[in-house]
Amino acid sequence: MGYQVEIDKRSGFCSGVIRAIRCAEEALKENKPMFSLGAIVHNNEELHRLAAKGLRVIKHSDLHHIPEGSTVLIRAHGEPPSTYEMVAAKNISLLECTCPVVLLLQKKIKKEHARIMPEKGQIVIFGKQGHAEVDGLVGQVGGDAIVVEKLQDLDHISFSGGPVSLFSQTTQNPQEYVKIRERLLHLMQEQGMTPDRFKVFDTICSQVDGRQTELARFARSRSLILFVAGKESSNGKVLFRTCKEANPRSYAIEKPEDISLAWFRPSDTVGICGATSTPFWLMEQVAEKVRNL
Repeated sequence: MGYQVEIDKRSGFCSGVIRAIRCAEEALKENKPMFSLGAIVHNNEELHRLAAKGLRVIKHSDLHHIPEGSTVLIRAHGEPPSTYEMVAAKNISLLECTCPVVLLLQKKIKKEHARIMPEKGQIVIFGKQGHAEVDGLVGQVGGDAIVVEKLQDLDHISFSGGPVSLFSQTTQNPQEYVKIRERLLHLMQEQGMTPDRFKVFDTICSQVDGRQTELARFARSRSLILFVAGKESSNGKVLFRTCKEANPRSYAIEKPEDISLAWFRPSDTVGICGATSTPFWLMEQVAEKVRNL
């Protein structure tokens, strides 16, 4: 039987990812060796599509071995200054595709670090340890930043008495960021520090921030939700949790083949949505599969 299916129009690639992929596709038309430093997007299906066009994904350690005259793409997540120094030392071209929102955040952190360091200040970043964007942010200040993933991580901070400035990875959960901010301020006050020593930067991407509310509304409007995202997508984990909280019958999949008939009931209305790293064409494939169940 066929099901009533709707794709969430607000789901899919954010503007930063769209820009990076367009950038890559234009460069690939020149038929020159093209390398992406890390996965251009955390979605295997889209990576397979781009690989078929000639885009190869490499690690930082591979930079020493790629042929001269090649082009290396800096993906939307951004990179630390050390990466640019490494590339500059070789006869290779650089294709800068860092998301403008991330570039602005990098500049803010660098500027704020310079401002508070004379007072033994501390930069705190709410983000995922080892994530490419976070590594790029920490690199702006030469590693002199504390990265926290959850509330409990704040308990291990040893305050210097200087000012504390809080930033967030652009794709983090806005509600979690509020909790981090409130907890951090509470801990500072417990140690006798005044609120004026604490500065919070609103650095979550507005597309991600607004998507949380809209996605929850969409998830509640359907009886069953299929959330399409790569397992490596940080944003995918955040947004799927939003779906699951709004509608317990939400299921995370990477591709149409992951769908299980056991999830469905005869009268289901099915909603399909995804992460900022999920291509719309993939959600359309999932919708087609559901219609033909």
